[in-house]
Amino acid sequence: MYDSITVLIEKRAWRAYVTAAFRRDDMTRPKMIFFDFGETLVTQEDIDGEKGTAEVLKYAVENRYDLTARQVQDEADRINTELGRLDPAKRMNLGVEIPNHMFTAYLYESLGIKLRLSAAEIDRIFWNAASEGRPTPGAPEMLNFLWRGIIRTAVISNISFTGKIVTERINRILPNNHFEFVISTSEYLFRKPNPRIFRLAMERAHVAPEDVWYIGDDYDCDVVGARNAGMLPIWYKDRNNKAADRDDVITIKDWEDLKAIIRECTEPVGDGTLVNFFAND
Repeated sequence: MYDSITVLIEKRAWRAYVTAAFRRDDMTRPKMIFFDFGETLVTQEDIDGEKGTAEVLKYAVENRYDLTARQVQDEADRINTELGRLDPAKRMNLGVEIPNHMFTAYLYESLGIKLRLSAAEIDRIFWNAASEGRPTPGAPEMLNFLWRGIIRTAVISNISFTGKIVTERINRILPNNHFEFVISTSEYLFRKPNPRIFRLAMERAHVAPEDVWYIGDDYDCDVVGARNAGMLPIWYKDRNNKAADRDDVITIKDWEDLKAIIRECTEPVGDGTLVNFFAND
């Protein structure tokens, strides 16, 4: 039975409220937490597509029409608009992920540009130049907290880059992570909020829905998708997230809020007794 409660957390000079409309009174800690990537673990504000394209064009062996990075990026934007990838509402309705290697193969060849790069190299060079990326505040410490508490972690990301490229980026930005795997939707057809992608992750991890939490910044993709897959969703809604508040989901404003929730969790031991292993952490 779920009850509506509000958890008040004292933090430094201000108060953060964690709204939990469907939280168990006897909430037990998860065996595993799946995380969203962009704007949850890593912030990628101000992605500069033209800058990324300019770096890729340095490896052109042929540019038949002497196109500039701006001209190439303008065409990329037109294609993305046709596909509905720039409109959040239309993107939600796509249902499937378009792999970036398919997109760039069409983009460059259709413009008479040949590159001395593999598809993976194009992705890596473009992304690194377009956006450096940085951890969301407190993410490294939070991941270490979970590792010390023996809570397994993994990543599910709606993204057009391959899992290998995303993993490389995560390892660069969060070098001490212990993620068991990274699922990129570009490699598995379905995008969040389709519950199939969440079930795939659970199958890979050999965990049941009741033992998993999912944390992400997008209500429609992350919260709704995880809930429909049977997981406990937690909405990471930091101060940069301008979406309207919701009262039907546990909401955290930063990673200290998550740690506070987990510290309150209990875990059944052999005789069925509930023990709080984080009480003194």
